[in-house]
Amino acid sequence: MDYCFSPFTYRKRETREVIVGDPSNGGVIIGGDNPVVRQSMLTADTKDTATCVQQTLDLVEVGCQIVRITAPNVKAASNLQSIVEELRKRDCRVPIVADIHFLPSAALEAVKWVEKIRINPGNYADKKKFATREYTDDEYQEELDRIEEEFTPLVLLCRELGRALRIGTNHGSLSDRIMNRYGDTPLGMVESALEFARIARKNDFHNFVFSMKSSNPKVMVACYRLLVARLNELGPDWNYPIHLGVTEAGDGEDGRIKSAIGIGSLLADGLGDTIRVSLTEDSPREIKVCNDLLQQMPALISTSPVANPPAIAWDPFEYHRRPSSVLPLMEGIECGGEHPIRVIMTRDGFDKVSPRIRPGADVRPEGIYEDLGVLEVDPREDFDIREGCIVTVRDGLDLPVITAFRMLACRLAAKDASNPILLKDCLSFEATPLTPEAALLRASVNLGSLICDGIGDLILVRGESGAGRSLELAFNILQAAGSRSFKTDYVACPSCGRTLFNLQEVTARIKARTDHLKGVKIAIMGCIVNGPGEMADADFGYVGGAPGKINLYVGKTPVKFNIPEEEAVDRLVDLIREHGKWVDPHTEEDQAGHPAGAMS
Repeated sequence: MDYCFSPFTYRKRETREVIVGDPSNGGVIIGGDNPVVRQSMLTADTKDTATCVQQTLDLVEVGCQIVRITAPNVKAASNLQSIVEELRKRDCRVPIVADIHFLPSAALEAVKWVEKIRINPGNYADKKKFATREYTDDEYQEELDRIEEEFTPLVLLCRELGRALRIGTNHGSLSDRIMNRYGDTPLGMVESALEFARIARKNDFHNFVFSMKSSNPKVMVACYRLLVARLNELGPDWNYPIHLGVTEAGDGEDGRIKSAIGIGSLLADGLGDTIRVSLTEDSPREIKVCNDLLQQMPALISTSPVANPPAIAWDPFEYHRRPSSVLPLMEGIECGGEHPIRVIMTRDGFDKVSPRIRPGADVRPEGIYEDLGVLEVDPREDFDIREGCIVTVRDGLDLPVITAFRMLACRLAAKDASNPILLKDCLSFEATPLTPEAALLRASVNLGSLICDGIGDLILVRGESGAGRSLELAFNILQAAGSRSFKTDYVACPSCGRTLFNLQEVTARIKARTDHLKGVKIAIMGCIVNGPGEMADADFGYVGGAPGKINLYVGKTPVKFNIPEEEAVDRLVDLIREHGKWVDPHTEEDQAGHPAGAMS
């Protein structure tokens, strides 16, 4: 199955156009030859018309082209009429999307007032109770018939009113029916979306896009690749546009890195027609990251064809790390094999940071480039390989980083060579140093894309101007990609009208108490829509259960209910203690919010 034109040469995927609103009067066209569309979501209660209008205007001012508003029930959906009317009075024509979970009745009300409806197949007329059950083929078909009966009225109204639709699956909210047949897998996400797409097509409705969102970039990338490959198999008229996003990416640098890995990797392969960066921050900041990411992409791709491209040496639809031999780096540190991906620095960088590294720190160089005898090659040419050495791409080549290292992995596979590969975030340096924001996004896309391919045993970050920042960025990329764990990992959803507490404030409070817990993963969820599912691989979860009340989870199992919000962070800490995951911060610096083991 093919998911892109070529893993070595950029070509944007050809799609049909999806019309959202009136393009001659503020609407947009997704897909076709049109630029990638940027979108975001309101954080206000949908029944609060004034705040929703103001947040929409704020988003439009910074370049948001589609605004999404949650509609958790019919009452909220009906107030979309007031919001849209007030926006149009102010001559704001931005298309509005109603975000629907659970209630077809809310969708049927919302579609009257907005230009687009987003439904989640995992919970639209379907169940999510983590129930285990075997379905016979007849029973499974009965469920599909029931879903068709519930979904068809919305499809017919979308067609009649000229609305657009997003069929958006989430890794955290696959239905029990899908989970029992396909498991918690990319295939399950794809099949869940295709079931709803077939109903739309059966009713001659084609004005829809797909999305496959996950908080895990590796899962997200695999899902989108598999989706596009399946659409290609189904035929040329299945060329629907794609909405990209990493859900529950969190905030700050970690949220930006995780989003850049997932979204940027797919954009670099020519996939994606509209994007949302989901941050636990004020929504206008999401558009800034969208703009910055899209601005960096031309420097990371090439449309020039590669002569005699090698055969693909990895499975693009399921993550497997490339097998490699084990080699020593520094005293007590090895790379390759089952060892984690190592972080390397140049001699100059090492000399600058080593005096500031605390004894026993996790964030520290694990090798010095000049001391490793690295073999530097041009992967477009044949080269002799020797055992017992690390291999990388030579600097100065006129190749995108992703293309160059994919070719290197393929060339080594053709030679049956298992040498460890050292990845670089750049092969040349800009005349003017990159801004920290640009350096972060470029390194995250380049290195993250290759890590999601299973390529790489060591990484070297040089695009950042500061040695200490380069070292921290390298570790943060590995953590965001799920390849190393040197600090607490957070899965935090962006705010929306369903959120039952102030996510930004609560996330900050939880981080202040827990960000020294190396290797612990904590999910912070505003409501139950994606919470239990996205927390499946988290150790602990903090979830809004009702206004002012919090439920606490261990994995995806709720264990404490209806805790008053003012007590909930303390109770979360108690829960971590009960399960033997708590350690006391060792220094005042750790308590102030610095990861344990970082540079002083």
